[in-house]
Amino acid sequence: ATRTKSADVERADSGIGQMPARKWRNRASETLSSLQAWEAHRPCTDCGERDLPAETDVQNCNKRRADLCEKCRKRRTERKESVLEFVNTEASYGEDLRIIKEEFYLPMQAAGLLTQEQLQGIFSNIQELIDLNENFLEILQEEIDQAFDQGDDDLMTVCIGEIFLEFVNMLPAFQTYCLQQSSSVNMLNALEKEKELLRIFLNVSQNDNTALRRMNLRSFLMAPLQRVTKYPLLLSRIIKATNEYHPDHGSLREAKSRIESHLEHINMKTKQEGNTWTLRSFRQDSKKKREVINIEMRETALKTVGWLREETRFVMEGSLQLAQPPDGQWVKKGSKTLKFQNMQVLLLVNMKRVSESSLESAEPGPVKDAVLVLIRDKNNGKFHLLREPLRLSNCIVSADPDCDDTFELIEIRREAFVFRDSDRARTHHWFRQIRRYSRELGSWKKRRNALPNIMISTPHTRP
Repeated sequence: ATRTKSADVERADSGIGQMPARKWRNRASETLSSLQAWEAHRPCTDCGERDLPAETDVQNCNKRRADLCEKCRKRRTERKESVLEFVNTEASYGEDLRIIKEEFYLPMQAAGLLTQEQLQGIFSNIQELIDLNENFLEILQEEIDQAFDQGDDDLMTVCIGEIFLEFVNMLPAFQTYCLQQSSSVNMLNALEKEKELLRIFLNVSQNDNTALRRMNLRSFLMAPLQRVTKYPLLLSRIIKATNEYHPDHGSLREAKSRIESHLEHINMKTKQEGNTWTLRSFRQDSKKKREVINIEMRETALKTVGWLREETRFVMEGSLQLAQPPDGQWVKKGSKTLKFQNMQVLLLVNMKRVSESSLESAEPGPVKDAVLVLIRDKNNGKFHLLREPLRLSNCIVSADPDCDDTFELIEIRREAFVFRDSDRARTHHWFRQIRRYSRELGSWKKRRNALPNIMISTPHTRP
């Protein structure tokens, strides 16, 4: 009885009577209802719009994501499915490539059914495609695993567009394979008629080898062509399901444009070689046409310098106006006495690979060489070099502050060239990039305490 009485006194002394307590409970209930209503209708983090579902009970509201509207929730689901489809189909394509090598190429080579030259003619650069696929798929799978480990179940942190652009060097490898496809099939048909053992091997492989899924060699050899034409479709699906504010949206569009331009370039090459087949055609616009021209110029430049594609970076490319001062004398740059002509110029840098695990390391290795390739404007459907490439290690680049719309490049003991762009800011950008590699590689730095040339080292020359 004493405990009950003391307890009653404590409640009485707490200062909260029946009326204030009832008001507090009512206010708390109203606040909770307001918070639940705000939680149900707060803006979507993806699109910023407000979702107003018909269901107002707490159970239905808890079923939806607290920060996404219904439309964006479906979009995220579609994007995740598209990303996984891209990765899974890349893995399936890689498996077909390995079947070509392990079930056809290596057994035919070991049995001596064909010579090495004949194998090369049929299988082309299949090993290069295998290496590219393995590296590409490894990076894609790492991104997927990392996203799941970090709790990103929607794979919103996976940027397929950026990864694709990092491995853009695989597109020329597809081009090499596609352009040889017609001759490869013709050679296979001729050899199969000529060699009975080859014909028996191919028939037995198709019927008895379960790994081939009852498909013949010709079907597997079509895998790279089918894969390269599927990239734009897969990228389009991801783009459609990706919000325009997503950091990968721009890269996805650029990747799609690059692959479509390469497909158009492959079709153009096949027509030039007289082949009747073409890859899937895409609508051309002015941007894609320019990209096709750039691809062709890069091929011409690479063939000229003879560098490996994976060790080459195209730092700058575009149209410049070029003039050569008469008799090698110093002429006022930009003056009317100089006769300028339009020229396509490409700045190529040969980088030493740091790691063999990826095609393009995040930290590129040291520069081994840098050149300027000068190409005349396209004539009669072909590009022509003005001269052999200018090696920047043997060049000095300077500019006159009194005439800042041009810069001069002097090839030591040879010729001098004056360059300018129609845009002055771009002229300065070309000048800074070319001068950078000239100074970094220049052998002339070993002379005269690194003075470039005593004849042009004047106070009027830019440092």
